[in-house]
Amino acid sequence: MAGRGSRLRPHTLTVPKPLVPIAGKAIVQRIVEDFAFSFPQEIEEVAFIIGDFGEAAEQQLQQIAEGIGAKCSIYYQEEPLGPAHAIACAKESLEGNCLVAFADTLFKADFHFDREEDGLIWVQQVEDPSAFGVVKLDEQKYITDFVEKSPVFVSDLAIVGIYYFRDGAYLRGQIDYLIENDIRDKGEFQITSVLENMKEAGVRFRAASIEEWLDCGNKENVLATNQRILDLKQNQENLVDPSVQLENSVIIPPCYIGEGVKLVNTVVGPFVSIGPQTIVENSIVGSSIIQANSKVQNAILEQSIIGNHAQYSGRRDEVSLGDFSQFGH
Repeated sequence: MAGRGSRLRPHTLTVPKPLVPIAGKAIVQRIVEDFAFSFPQEIEEVAFIIGDFGEAAEQQLQQIAEGIGAKCSIYYQEEPLGPAHAIACAKESLEGNCLVAFADTLFKADFHFDREEDGLIWVQQVEDPSAFGVVKLDEQKYITDFVEKSPVFVSDLAIVGIYYFRDGAYLRGQIDYLIENDIRDKGEFQITSVLENMKEAGVRFRAASIEEWLDCGNKENVLATNQRILDLKQNQENLVDPSVQLENSVIIPPCYIGEGVKLVNTVVGPFVSIGPQTIVENSIVGSSIIQANSKVQNAILEQSIIGNHAQYSGRRDEVSLGDFSQFGH
């Protein structure tokens, strides 16, 4: 989680990307809760590998772990030396059964699995595999080859960034070997290099499929993912807080409307998320995210993201306004 999230600026200038809300919950919170829901045993610990996020963000991560009854551990990656190096930063937590996930994507998947497998790697078929690490499989869906972002076609089964390891300590040792011997690929310590070494040593990795891969890398993808999550969760979560105040206003579901939101002479939806204590007046808002403690007036918004503590007034269709910002009168 230590990346700067530059593709999602200005919204990641004040909030790290994994804490950007999707349908009212931070990206990483949804990942943790989905694992906790699907995993058949209790999750004992959640370890977050972050950059310098600040005390408020760390408190939020603590609450996410506590929300599933788990211990929270926080580690820091101070240099961007690759995904295997990031995992090594949490080496003190690499014991026993481990799930490893990258916190910039959401998924629709069944995460039930056999814990006695050496390891599982979740994959999805993609049209252009050149931008992904990919795998090749045998007939039993065990992985025969790992390839990191090959310009030549090898496979269209992309690694989506979720892994299960039966023996976390063994994983830790393999990553340490990579770093101690300065074995890099494209200038970084790659998880695919670790997986290849483990496979050569006899570890058997089975491929598992996900149904949907929902990217949260940039504004367009965040909005598309927000729409899809609202669609999936509308019958599972209470998306409209009972404290919402409606004055001559309409909510077209599915929408997430947070605590203390006030809507005046406004039509909201479908596929809109509005954070707590925000006010929207004299506006029409569709397929957008407005975060907490903000105010929107006299606006027609589509495909827009308004940050926290922001004020917006105007009739532009698509807006990206960061936290503590103002636009209009």
